[in-house]
Amino acid sequence: MTANAAADEAAQAELDKASGDAGKPAQGGIAGKSPMRIALGRLRRDWIAMVSLGFVVFFIVVAIFAPLICKIFGVSTATVLVSQYLDPLTGMPKTGPPYHGFDIHHPFGMSPGTAHDNLAWWIYGCRTSLEIATMATVVSIGLGVTLGLLAGFLGGAVDKAISFVTDFFMTIPFLLAALVMAPIINDRFNTSDHYKDIQFWVLVGVLSIFGWMGIARLIRGEVLSLREREFVQAARVLGMPTRRILVRELLPNLTAPIIVSVSLSLPTFVAAEAGFAYLGIGITGGVSWGQVINDATSFFQTYPLYLWEPLLGVLVLVLALNLLGDAIRDAFDPKSRR
Repeated sequence: MTANAAADEAAQAELDKASGDAGKPAQGGIAGKSPMRIALGRLRRDWIAMVSLGFVVFFIVVAIFAPLICKIFGVSTATVLVSQYLDPLTGMPKTGPPYHGFDIHHPFGMSPGTAHDNLAWWIYGCRTSLEIATMATVVSIGLGVTLGLLAGFLGGAVDKAISFVTDFFMTIPFLLAALVMAPIINDRFNTSDHYKDIQFWVLVGVLSIFGWMGIARLIRGEVLSLREREFVQAARVLGMPTRRILVRELLPNLTAPIIVSVSLSLPTFVAAEAGFAYLGIGITGGVSWGQVINDATSFFQTYPLYLWEPLLGVLVLVLALNLLGDAIRDAFDPKSRR
């Protein structure tokens, strides 16, 4: 075998080896990771985020399986005969707190005046809060992302019009608008058979209408910088439709701010739902943590547990969502050192 032939065989062997090892990380090297995997890795290493996630999952499970949990504990939100469970002189429960020991049939006790089971109302109050917060978050984020994409990408008159509407809604006092709308809705629909459902969707609408402006401005700013990038310019040159550019090219690059906005909007809407119910402008015809808090304030001196049960539920859920949202924001921040 000549020297040239041997050299050719050696070169071919090296080439085959290189092609066979293509796509495999070198020994001792670092495998490439996507930004999403890096963010999830940061999140898994954050013990505060994991503890907060555990609490959030607990509340989600309670909300989803509320009927099953109530069946297991043998409790219900159904109206009962008050005289059977309450002392006619004091209006307090005949069994359980505040004047008696633990009652296994009513683990959280019973409400004075109405004899509602506190555990059943706590469980369904959790469901109501998460349902309203989730629906309001989905609607507000969807509206904000859509308007932000259009304003940032199209620019010109469209950007000016959407920015004007955004600024206009931001100038309206949120609480004052809700206080004005509540009496109108109560007078118009309080005799309807679907009054509870109407209250639910009206509250979702109010929270959504006044909750989309922040995400819209955030997405608009992100799109203003992304629309000048090479991949967007290339899509324009190729004649790609605007809708396709927005959905296929820009939207995937906005995943991080959208996830962060969702995680921070949920606790805001949970607290708002409870606060509105406490003020009498939320879910007053159904089961709600805020409604229980409103009813329990007058019994704080004689029956503090009645107030603390829903109050702690709101506090723990909002705190867990806020801590988880902060952790998600830090995890998706490329400048974070956590």
